Amino acid sequence: MLDIFVCEDHAAQRRVVVQIIQNTVLIEELDMRLVLDTKDPYTLLEKIRTNENTGIYFLDIDLSSNMNGLQLAQQIRLFDPRGFIIFITAHSELSFMTFQYRVEAMDFVLKDNPAEMKVKIRECLLHAMERYTLDTNRTHKVYTAQIGGRKISIDYNDIFFFETSSNIHKVILHAKDRQIEFNGTMKELAGVLDGNFVRCHRSFLANKNNIKEIDAKNRIIYFTNGETCLMSTRMMKGL
Repeated sequence: MLDIFVCEDHAAQRRVVVQIIQNTVLIEELDMRLVLDTKDPYTLLEKIRTNENTGIYFLDIDLSSNMNGLQLAQQIRLFDPRGFIIFITAHSELSFMTFQYRVEAMDFVLKDNPAEMKVKIRECLLHAMERYTLDTNRTHKVYTAQIGGRKISIDYNDIFFFETSSNIHKVILHAKDRQIEFNGTMKELAGVLDGNFVRCHRSFLANKNNIKEIDAKNRIIYFTNGETCLMSTRMMKGL
């Protein structure tokens, strides 16, 4: 999942940008979420200090603060080197400065043409999703779940376990920052996942790498995020 941040000091313009982003994410069914929109660059920095997901940052350059958007982008790079930075501004003459600050901006969107701004923001979101998916697949093993017309890719390291849903022919994936229900069976999952995933119960498939503790007496598995699942006596030896 990609997290989206907006920093724009003009409230009305910030609302416009946020609306375009939210509409695009909804219509295109993108695996993204708007985490923060603010006028204060320091609020944004404080938020991303503890944020673990890769971000997309829509930044105004003139923020009516002692920190401008270019300086903010430099600070963002310290916490999120893989993040996607897009400048939205009325000052086209400042575009060359993005190279001077060495922030590797994805794009430079002008505010003076609302129709073009809408198109450019959509293009940036789609391009960021494409690049993020390619990079993640190249460097990590991922599981991709199909939910309607939407594909959600989750790093193996972020998956704790799969659980059979009460809804027929559906499975629930328990991950670091969410739960996802999709069509599937434990048998199908066991056939496509690697050896780090072990069938521990007829209703559960656990990621060994994220197990914190096993209570053999009560047949309970504890995961590093505090969640638990059951373990059957028959499958205990294999685990």
